[in-house]
Amino acid sequence: MLILDVTVVNVALPDMAADLDLGREALTWVVTAYTLCFGGLLLLGGRLADALGARRTLLAGLVLFTAASLVTGLSENAPMVLGGRIGQGVGAALLSPAALSIVTTTFHGAERNKALGVWAAIGGIGSAAGVLLGGALTDGPGWEWVFYINVPVGLLLLVALPACVPARAPQPSRLDVPGALLVTAGTAALIYGLVEAGDAGWVDASTLLPLAGAAVAYAAFAAVERDSGAPLMDLRMFTRRPVLAGAFLMLIATALLIAFFFLGSVYLQHIRGFSPLRTGLVFLPVAVATGIGAHLGSRLVGRIGSRPTAVAGMAVAAAGTVPLTRLSETGSVYAGLLPGFVIASLGIGAVFVTATTTALAMVEHREAGLASGVVNTFHEVGGSIGVAVVSTVAASGFEGGSVVGFGDAFTVCAVAAAVSAVLALGLVPRGKPQSTGGPHVH
Repeated sequence: MLILDVTVVNVALPDMAADLDLGREALTWVVTAYTLCFGGLLLLGGRLADALGARRTLLAGLVLFTAASLVTGLSENAPMVLGGRIGQGVGAALLSPAALSIVTTTFHGAERNKALGVWAAIGGIGSAAGVLLGGALTDGPGWEWVFYINVPVGLLLLVALPACVPARAPQPSRLDVPGALLVTAGTAALIYGLVEAGDAGWVDASTLLPLAGAAVAYAAFAAVERDSGAPLMDLRMFTRRPVLAGAFLMLIATALLIAFFFLGSVYLQHIRGFSPLRTGLVFLPVAVATGIGAHLGSRLVGRIGSRPTAVAGMAVAAAGTVPLTRLSETGSVYAGLLPGFVIASLGIGAVFVTATTTALAMVEHREAGLASGVVNTFHEVGGSIGVAVVSTVAASGFEGGSVVGFGDAFTVCAVAAAVSAVLALGLVPRGKPQSTGGPHVH
């Protein structure tokens, strides 16, 4: 349900914009508000699961996520829908680490590996189902049902979970609330500045002030974490080359994939006149290709190592994106857009696996949990930053219905993938990762 809510909303964006009179900035925040709060508060959610107990945190997050989904579906204006998406993101930040904690403490040995495999598979299914379900619901009962559908699921889980999930005693844990607020505020200011740049220009005060505020917030976060007895994110982890490489790869891969969904949905419906359902069907092969790329990547990492797999994955992503830079208003979507998306997604899927295995399998067992939290955070925040950047570059396409803006945005994606392939040569460690048996990310 949490992964689905990242992708399902993309197909509904044009209908939401028409019904609620949302401009480009508000439309961007519909996506980024969720992933921003999800990623920014994820580590705090993990600490709360330790301090209050995983089941209690899971149920609290589920109540918040379900209520926020109802509010978002009932929205009649931009503030209400954005408030609902923020509530969903906070609920997701409580739900995800609590659920993973329950999985890792309930199962042991080989059974834990099987359970984590199911966890990862469900995450992949959620991504694929999101684009198709989003199109079907938007084309049928309306975009509101993209959010309403979470309500009966949430209520059913609230009834079933207490009977299925055993209660465990909470572990003493200090909460770094200032750190969580600073990193979330810093990322919000960064995204706001990027979104504003599309209209105000990069040297305008309305752009520079939030970007400067983001820098100050990040500096304050680093100071707080350095002096905290129980830091939210141990910044010394970034001196570990595998963790730094994994976080970088996860940030870029997620930014590219979510940007593709965002740009592609608006292009297909706003420029080409596709229905939401038809748009969802176009994206389905993209989601499947991402899963196939992840499967191939897991095999390649074990055979040739992390570095060549990461470089090859980013190079394939760049090659697949190049045809998208020449989008037109009349060419065949199935001969132009779709093949490029599928090829790029194959590469991105391989990078996802490489990011996870590099960060988790090349660090000490006792650090695997912290490394997984770092990589998960960059996964969610990467989606926010990716959407903000491409929305800014494609501003002319959003406002004037011009395909030129979308081509420029895909050019930025292609360059980012190509540059990342070069950087991966020096950043990603040599060798084949050896599993630590620690926690995993999806």
